[in-house]
Amino acid sequence: MAKKFPIHPAHPERNCWGCDKYCAADQMACGNGTSRTQHPVEFFGDDWLEWQAPATAVAPEVKETG
Repeated sequence: MAKKFPIHPAHPERNCWGCDKYCAADQMACGNGTSRTQHPVEFFGDDWLEWQAPATAVAPEVKETG
């Protein structure tokens, strides 16, 4: 079972968020790469959970008759 993902961690810069292990940034055990995966709060700010992608308008198709 996956761990519950923290919404607002106190110090997100201290962990790697790339898998369910949440390893310390300097002791990554999963082999996720050479750099840690950042928490969404580091990318998008404190309101990252409320953010939604803007809706894209799709133009209706016009069929030619004749």
